[in-house]
Amino acid sequence: MTGSAVPLYQAKAEFFRMLGHPVRIRVLELLQDSPRPVRELLADIAIEPSNLSQQLAVLRRYGIVTSHREGSTVVYEIASSDVAELLRVARRILTDLIASQNELLAELREAGTG
Repeated sequence: MTGSAVPLYQAKAEFFRMLGHPVRIRVLELLQDSPRPVRELLADIAIEPSNLSQQLAVLRRYGIVTSHREGSTVVYEIASSDVAELLRVARRILTDLIASQNELLAELREAGTG
């Protein structure tokens, strides 16, 4: 391994750490279907503008979102459809995990009554 090369697993971990913030995930969910102006993101997320700005800056720095101006309005969009797909896959995984946990809980309850 060369001195400055980062192993792929480490780069992936850093990527998921970057995504690991509730506001960033919510922004990406809101942008999945179409670009949105900052004012809409603020209305839907209901956080301080400075906090949203900080989280958008992180997503921009990593190249996850892009922005452009329409007059005085800044509009954000997801840079790659792969990010939207990642969110959909995460939802399926979570749905399956919760379903499995609910099945296990039901089995445990049944076993406890027998």
